[in-house]
Amino acid sequence: MSEPRTDSDELARFGYEQSFERRTGKFASFAVAFAFVSIATGIFTTYGSVLNSSGPLGIWTWPIAVVGQLAVALVIGSLASRIPVTGYAYQWTSRLANPVLGWIIGWISFMFLAVVVVAVDYTVASTVLPVLLDYEANGFVTWAVTAVILLGQAALIGSSTRWTEKVNNAAVSAELVGMVLLTVLLLVVAAIRNNMDFSNLWSRGAVAAEGYWSFGEATSAGPWMLGFLLGAFTIVGFESAANLAEETNDPERVVPRAMWQAVLASGVLGFLFLVAVTLAAGDPVALAASGTPIADVIKNTLGPVVATLLLLLVVLAIFACGLVIMMTGTRLTWAMSRDERFPGWRQWKRVSPRFGTPLRATVFYVVLAEVILGLFSAFSEDALFTLFGAATLLPAVIYAATVTLYLTKRRALPEGGKFDLGGWEKPVLAVSVVWLVFELSLFRDASFRDAWLYVLVMVVIGAAYLVTVLATRGRRALDMPDMHSIDAAFAQKEQV
Repeated sequence: MSEPRTDSDELARFGYEQSFERRTGKFASFAVAFAFVSIATGIFTTYGSVLNSSGPLGIWTWPIAVVGQLAVALVIGSLASRIPVTGYAYQWTSRLANPVLGWIIGWISFMFLAVVVVAVDYTVASTVLPVLLDYEANGFVTWAVTAVILLGQAALIGSSTRWTEKVNNAAVSAELVGMVLLTVLLLVVAAIRNNMDFSNLWSRGAVAAEGYWSFGEATSAGPWMLGFLLGAFTIVGFESAANLAEETNDPERVVPRAMWQAVLASGVLGFLFLVAVTLAAGDPVALAASGTPIADVIKNTLGPVVATLLLLLVVLAIFACGLVIMMTGTRLTWAMSRDERFPGWRQWKRVSPRFGTPLRATVFYVVLAEVILGLFSAFSEDALFTLFGAATLLPAVIYAATVTLYLTKRRALPEGGKFDLGGWEKPVLAVSVVWLVFELSLFRDASFRDAWLYVLVMVVIGAAYLVTVLATRGRRALDMPDMHSIDAAFAQKEQV
């Protein structure tokens, strides 16, 4: 009787040796996915935009977005279970489709992670800390605070994965408990004070009734449709758990579960909190004019002390969100460099013998993030908001490519996955496809023009590098064995 395969044996199927210690457990994997989603960050950041674009009625787009993203998470979970390798979408596409397409998806994923970490950290520096610490958030101060936050996250990630996970686990635990308590307190106190206004749940606020439910025009989305951006911006990043696959115990089982549980928990808790805030919002038209509507509702309902605690919770959640984003980005950089497919790969593929982390990839990543922050800050504040648009657009593109890959190549997936959709595969795929087609249609809105331009510029830069690689090193520089040859070689090795 043969001994069961270890996680290192499974990794060897894909041609790699174990490079990291496997310390990530079930809760830590869930915490990574949940922290990236970060409902405290997403709702605090975008609730005001929804009030202005769709009115309070826009919160009812949230459950639909959650169902769509949950279907996407289940599809991606099936891929992660069968190809549990660091590099997630880059690895899946390279092995199931072709290495060129895999490199393109990997580069787009890298672009997303480099942009979104700046966007997230800029949020806490520009909107939360000034209110909490009572200082004026001018351009220089906001830039400096964001830069310091980025450096702090990089220092933690580069020096210790164990302590990075401990900090993230604590932040996620606080966010879960804090959001539940805030939701309950809002509902109870507002009910006792008779401050609940159920008509808010069906109010359009100051948004005109004419054309409210329309799909919009060729270059714009209808008012209610724009409300979907609340969920589209927030319920993303759950796949980050898959990028720690080589550091996770039993990743074929743990990672898919972490992803769908993070989406479900975020979706249910986030919607209950949205309902509670909207019921206690008072005049939604007046609230829409505030730069911090969530904090205003908490302060008016629960008092300034609880409002301050909310801001502390949001700071913690945003820091953890940025921390996980940066950790995910460094792992993707390292994974592509290991395959000699990233600019400067000789440096970034190394794992620090002292810290057991991809230290050089972390240094590269934070330097790049600081450059992006500096370049956008140098132009104008409006330029920085292009980052937010790109941070919403890019994951939709990545998810669409990944689901298309699964739809066309699922028969080529390797055997032995511990997470399977079974009879639910077709309906789950149908829901995910419909949702992603609809979501991508929202980005035709003119407000995303600069975000599309950013994506185009970055794709051109990546394409130029790819052409250079092919010209100097030849087509074999992008060779990667397909799943059948890997399984055959591994089976032969086991027989020997």
